[in-house]
Amino acid sequence: MSDFPITIFHNPMCGTSRNTLALLHERGFQPEVVEYVKTGWRKDQLKDLFAKMGASPRQMMRTKGALAGELGLLDETIGNDAILDAMVENPILVERPIVVTPKGAALARPVDKVLAVLP
Repeated sequence: MSDFPITIFHNPMCGTSRNTLALLHERGFQPEVVEYVKTGWRKDQLKDLFAKMGASPRQMMRTKGALAGELGLLDETIGNDAILDAMVENPILVERPIVVTPKGAALARPVDKVLAVLP
């Protein structure tokens, strides 16, 4: 379905991300796959994605694992700009997978949340 462009910000080490990509393929889509851990993020890119999702950087921060805590990001006094800067510096801090389509953007966690942005 090339007339319905899809981008998945994907981490192949993540089971949920792999399952979301598989679901997209099963439904006949050939999404653009961005391995964000390799390519990294830009601050403006993250702001745009989060705005499309109606989410804050704190809501999109991956807290599983030790990194967010080690960086002091779990402290509620840490602002969005500091979190965004940390996400740019450490791409793994962004929850995944994020799927973007003409219908919007969604964190596919759990996998079936991707259905909200599919035709």
